[in-house]
Amino acid sequence: MAPARPSPPRPRRRSGSGFSKTGRARLPIIVNEVKNPVTPDGMLASSGFFAALRMTRLVNLLSVLCLLASALGLAGCTGYQLGTGSAPKFATLFVAPVKTEALIPQARAELTTRVREAFIRDGRVRLVNSAEAADAVLEITVAGYKRDVAVTRADDTGLARRFDVTLQARATLLNNRDRSHFFTDRVIESKRGAMTDDGLVPAESQLLPVLGESLATEAVSAVLDTW
Repeated sequence: MAPARPSPPRPRRRSGSGFSKTGRARLPIIVNEVKNPVTPDGMLASSGFFAALRMTRLVNLLSVLCLLASALGLAGCTGYQLGTGSAPKFATLFVAPVKTEALIPQARAELTTRVREAFIRDGRVRLVNSAEAADAVLEITVAGYKRDVAVTRADDTGLARRFDVTLQARATLLNNRDRSHFFTDRVIESKRGAMTDDGLVPAESQLLPVLGESLATEAVSAVLDTW
């Protein structure tokens, strides 16, 4: 009787193969890598988006506020009037040439020009070139011109280094429509200081336009503001 043949050796399975010990196919375990959606780049993009959104809202809010401010400003300006706001009782004015009872060289032309320019700048009445065409006529007479010593010289107290000069005038406003007077002989005055380092005459010559400007301002206030 022939001897039995030995059984062939079973093939050894390597560990880690796709088969389990029972011989069944082992399913590969696949682990999907889940990426974190909040990456540094994503965070920067998100923060930039919200910053832009906030900036847009801020710009829109400022635009609305500007529109409201403009509307309120226009509403307030509807009743605005050039000057102090007092409504004059006449529309046209003639400024008569200034008269003077004081000895001030070249004062008449200088003061008349200053007064006319002051009314033109104010703008509440229109100046005309003749009394016949005016609703009202302003007459100004310079009644006084005086100097008061304000500061004496250190080397000679008998001499003045600075004078205070006062120019005093009377103003009359005539209602040309019925020949009555709005006011008569209203006192207006101007006061300024003059240094005499270069001599009294040059100092007074330079001071006259300043005095005239101040007197003109007082005249405008007397005619249009004070009743």
